[in-house]
Amino acid sequence: MLIRDGIFSDETVDYKVPYEPEVGDIVTLRLRTVRGNATRAELLVNGSVLKQMKRKWSKGLFDYYEISFLCQRKTYSYCFVISDDEESIYYNRMGCMESDSACYRFSFVPGFHVPEWARGTVYYQIMTDRFCNGDEKNDVLTDEYEYHGHSRRIADWNELPEKTDIHNFHGGDLQGVMKKLDYLQELGVETIYFNPLFLSPSNHKYDTQDYEHIDPHLAVIEEDEGSLLQPGDTSNVHAERYIHRVTSQRNLEASNRYFAQLVQEMHRRGMKVVIDGVFNHCGSFNKWMDREGLFKNREGFAPGAYQSVRSPYRSYFKFDKPNTAHSSYEGWWNYDTLPKLNYEQSRELWEHILKIGEQWVSPPYQVDGWRLDVAADLGHSEETNHRFWQDFRSRVRKANSEAVILAEHYVSARPWLNGREWDSVMNYSAFMEPVTWFLTGMEKHSDSYDEHRYNNGHTFFSTMLDEMSKFPRPSLDAAMNELSNHDHSRFLTRTNRTVGRLNTKGAAAAGQAIDKRVMKLGVLMQMTWPGSPAIYYGDEAGLVGWTDPDNRRAYPWGAEDKELLDFHRKAIALRSTIQCLRLGSLMKLSAGDGYIAYGRMNATDCAAIIVNNLNHAQSVTVPVWLLGVPENGTMTCAFISSDMEQAFPTVAVLTGRQMTISLPAKSGCVYTCKLG
Repeated sequence: MLIRDGIFSDETVDYKVPYEPEVGDIVTLRLRTVRGNATRAELLVNGSVLKQMKRKWSKGLFDYYEISFLCQRKTYSYCFVISDDEESIYYNRMGCMESDSACYRFSFVPGFHVPEWARGTVYYQIMTDRFCNGDEKNDVLTDEYEYHGHSRRIADWNELPEKTDIHNFHGGDLQGVMKKLDYLQELGVETIYFNPLFLSPSNHKYDTQDYEHIDPHLAVIEEDEGSLLQPGDTSNVHAERYIHRVTSQRNLEASNRYFAQLVQEMHRRGMKVVIDGVFNHCGSFNKWMDREGLFKNREGFAPGAYQSVRSPYRSYFKFDKPNTAHSSYEGWWNYDTLPKLNYEQSRELWEHILKIGEQWVSPPYQVDGWRLDVAADLGHSEETNHRFWQDFRSRVRKANSEAVILAEHYVSARPWLNGREWDSVMNYSAFMEPVTWFLTGMEKHSDSYDEHRYNNGHTFFSTMLDEMSKFPRPSLDAAMNELSNHDHSRFLTRTNRTVGRLNTKGAAAAGQAIDKRVMKLGVLMQMTWPGSPAIYYGDEAGLVGWTDPDNRRAYPWGAEDKELLDFHRKAIALRSTIQCLRLGSLMKLSAGDGYIAYGRMNATDCAAIIVNNLNHAQSVTVPVWLLGVPENGTMTCAFISSDMEQAFPTVAVLTGRQMTISLPAKSGCVYTCKLG
């Protein structure tokens, strides 16, 4: 009988060469079986062509089969057929199966290139207003303007978000980011992902007013007339001041220059920058729409689409009454402050956004990529959506060949991960959700609890493998693996396993009954799972919060949780000391009630990661021979997530082919071995 556990292949460089094949390359695929167990191995290509593989070498407990072929101009999907004298089985991304399943085949698209720097990079997500105030001169003023209420300057940095928080500004800015670059590098951050930075009247800035300029409130306000205006004055003079502060050409140009300087400094330090592109919709303040009339009759500004049917931007939007000014229009999710952009009816809009895509990845800014907000929603048809993102990728990559394109998307992104559109996604389906369910039982907004998925190791792996199978390997390696972000409850709050939101439970409850041990297990998994870990600002410092807006609390400078901060530093550093944790293969080792064990491996080293999420100790036996560890060999403890470090042996000796570790309650560990 075939020993199924020992069969392995994937799309890492140890099993597929080249990692990203081009048309005309010779592609080599490899398969591992238990030594002397299989009698035949074949490659099934695109569901029909069987090619016999050759056994090329043996090492330790395993035989290695290989086959090479010329890469032609088409998409490849493949699986393996392994046989002995008694049976034949199929091997694909889900492991051993009784029959071929097209949706689980390995696959690659010749020419699909994901920037090398983006594969496995450590992200740090910053909502700028809430990170650090480096220059009070650019702060939004109380009553400077009205938008979802009168703008309000928050005097107390640590004041908590309100239920309706869009108009509240803490004053965080790019100067604050510049001042904290040393902190971020010491933490181990390699890439900063910024929430939107472009001109906007909200604190979150997902309602863009001007795509061509960094908001002066986040950067530079040099020219500031009207400083004698008094808070509480509700006359139109406040709108005049807002217009002057944020549309002053001097301020806009100075803000763009400052951003370019920040990116230059980050690049000098070897760091990368990804910015947020909100191209499905803009804001009603946008000069293209100008619902509020801020630009009406102003010199240098054409009439907005809301103000005139003769506006050059009229076709940018879909109006209920196309020939009537001030008529209603399509808003994203029916929000009239978020006019949906109408790409089907305007080639000018299409071209304008493509130029924006080029502008920010080109000198003098040279950002390293785009995160695309609600990317699958853009347009009114799938055809338009795919055509636009193909054009976007083409233009952005022509301007900057190493710019990454990441999309916000909640379900399978397979239709877009075709080498012509997105590189990868914010990884909800194959990271945030399965990890959250296993460790906390909570839905990512803290809106529900599922006892059947909580501590269910088997469900964790079946879900993970299924969702990961929908990614080409380069996209998986570049996927943004988050525990928290600006749209969902903080992971530390989810550890209290309490259903709630700000308006139902109140702010204080977000920090009650939390379990830092579980938070640490989440971070351990984040730093040892395939993909690019992404820390949401403040998670490392112990920030809590229900879902939006409570998840947007200000970074607690001076009141950080030092224990969690130190843990994050050590967990991130682990990725640089153990080579296989960045781009190595993943292998399920064991799972059960409250525990999971998985391995990472490449040609030179391997790591076994074991997590016990139960509230009591349990002993876990792990078949580490599957990682290539020699029989009766040893593994060395490289990392511990527990206050009881003495419970973990420095060197674990295998009993035969297995390693047994007794883990205290809510603890985890990483054991490593050099493979030579």
